[in-house]
Amino acid sequence: MRAQAAGDTAAALLQLALLVAVACGVAITFGWWLVRNLLRDLGGEPAYARDIAARVAAGDLTVEVLLRADDRRSILYAMQLMAQNLQALMAEVAACAGGVADSTSQIAHGNADLSQRTEQQAGTLEETSSHIEQLTATVVENAQRARSASQLAVGASEVARKGGQAVGEVVATMDDISASSARIHEIVGVIDGIAFQTNILALNAAVEAARAGAEGRGFAVVAAEVRSLAQRSAAAAREIKGLIADSASKVETGARRVAAAGSTMQEIVDSVSRVSGLLGEVAMACQEQSAGIEQVNSAVSQMDHAVQQNASLVEEAAAATESMKQQAATLLQLIGRFRLRKDHDAAQTAARPSRDEGRSPARLRPTPLAPQLAR
Repeated sequence: MRAQAAGDTAAALLQLALLVAVACGVAITFGWWLVRNLLRDLGGEPAYARDIAARVAAGDLTVEVLLRADDRRSILYAMQLMAQNLQALMAEVAACAGGVADSTSQIAHGNADLSQRTEQQAGTLEETSSHIEQLTATVVENAQRARSASQLAVGASEVARKGGQAVGEVVATMDDISASSARIHEIVGVIDGIAFQTNILALNAAVEAARAGAEGRGFAVVAAEVRSLAQRSAAAAREIKGLIADSASKVETGARRVAAAGSTMQEIVDSVSRVSGLLGEVAMACQEQSAGIEQVNSAVSQMDHAVQQNASLVEEAAAATESMKQQAATLLQLIGRFRLRKDHDAAQTAARPSRDEGRSPARLRPTPLAPQLAR
């Protein structure tokens, strides 16, 4: 019995040992399979993967992951692709940030030049506006003077017209005097004829008195006196006739001179009228020039206001450009925290001149992870 129990116990122990051995083999096989799959999915040792992840997290994008030749699905391969894509992305962002910094610097320089020119134009417009105001005042003053001169010319024309009328009246009076002198000359001729006839009658009376003898002596004395009076009347008539002729000559000369003066006065009146008309036209032209200059002054004022607004816009643009420049510098500083390879730095430098292009170079574009991990 004891021997049988010992045999059973030994058999049970053997079976248990076999089961334990089988279980250990299965566990070892499963552990080996699990470790093999984990290492295949991880792509390497966990410590190595941890070091690679720590370097990438620290911004070191220059890491080179050691992989198997056929590894296209492991985490380390994905980390390598991530580092490469991040490096390409950072290089592209750095190139864009550098281009933005260069562009903002040029824009800032252009804004400074534009602001300076705008200020110069504003000063020139202010000076021009001041000159135009002075010119406007001068034109207005000239227009007032022209109007005053036109009024004076009108007054002078009226005075000259009245003077011409007075000269015409004088000419008419001289004509009347000439006619009166001619009439007096005729009357004096009649008186001279009467004196001549009286003298003849006195001679006849003297002849008759001489024939009468002593009885006609008294009549002879009367005839002599009458003859003397007739001779004196004839002499006075001849003297008056001479004076009248001299007066008539002088009156005729005066009439010619007055007529010439009247013609001159008429010419003066016509000239003053023409001058008055010209001064009126000058005053009207000055008034039109004043209105035109006021319009120019208003336009210059509007241009000055527009230039001032442009100056404000330029200052705002300069401030925005300076802000963009600072943001680009901050972005470059942030990118500087990442370590990039030298070939990407060279690619960044080569990519900067393509400022007019709206996209990054193709060789700097990140590589998609999904297609490569799916292989």
